[in-house]
Amino acid sequence: MSAGASLVEAPARPLRTFALTVAAVRQLTPHFRRITFTGGDLALFGTGAGGETLDLRIKVLIPPPGRGLPELHAVRGSLQDGWYPAWLAVDEAVRGVMRTYTVRALRPAVPASPDFPGAPAELDIDFVLHPGASGPAALWAAGAQPGDPLLVIGPCARWGRCLGIEFAPGGAGRVLLVGDETAVPAIAAILESLPPHIIGHAVLEVPTAADFLDIHSAARVEVRWHARNGAAHGTLLDAAVRNVIVPAAKRQGDEPEEVDVDSAVLWETPECRPGHGLYAWIAGEAAAIRGLRRYLVRDVGMDRNSVAFMGYWRMGQALAA
Repeated sequence: MSAGASLVEAPARPLRTFALTVAAVRQLTPHFRRITFTGGDLALFGTGAGGETLDLRIKVLIPPPGRGLPELHAVRGSLQDGWYPAWLAVDEAVRGVMRTYTVRALRPAVPASPDFPGAPAELDIDFVLHPGASGPAALWAAGAQPGDPLLVIGPCARWGRCLGIEFAPGGAGRVLLVGDETAVPAIAAILESLPPHIIGHAVLEVPTAADFLDIHSAARVEVRWHARNGAAHGTLLDAAVRNVIVPAAKRQGDEPEEVDVDSAVLWETPECRPGHGLYAWIAGEAAAIRGLRRYLVRDVGMDRNSVAFMGYWRMGQALAA
């Protein structure tokens, strides 16, 4: 199945390709650039049960310089299926590269009416751009213009359950959301989806104070921004979380298993079990996230099934798919 295959003929699979076009580019802050995409394929883009995207992960296929979009066939449920090794076997100069991003927002199409011309479906992705960044995704985003094409691999609405959403607080009434700039789009989308009865804190670390964003939420979650301003990555997050969540007396938990973040993926996203009042969702640089997870489980005594943690990237290592 190519990216241009008919929506009617395409079989229902957990994942599918979406052929999109850049509709608008907006520089939100010095380090955040929002790119809005449109495309008829978005009619089949999957979401959570209520239409929310939360921390939905997608794959973005960056075409090689001077070449068109790659052809993808038989995209199915995971990177373990046959299509992915076949794609990897093609020379990168021909196939381009694949990177993981979270959806910032999805707006369904609005049908035309006698008083309104209608509006196409739109998908927002917030790209983090650092001065001098040379990665293929950052370079593409820095030069993106309206009309540029892009392929995205995401969940198919016809399949049912939406793959790629990890946020699962269960019945928890209190949340702790923690992340660096790579997790800001997901945390912002989560905050916007929370109902009014949810309380808690969101702790966000970004490069500078100019990168603070306005996030609207019906929930009673206090958002605390921290500008790194050259400080070591993750140090402000660590101090802020320890200030917000203080260990209870005589409630030390078990030592969580050690994860070598240089050779293994730091990723565990259990669904919070009923009866646990606090649910923590933390994402960002793997070593920093590992330390925060250890603090919450061992020192604070949180049940590990109430802590979702994701190493989105690793300091000193190139991002992969």
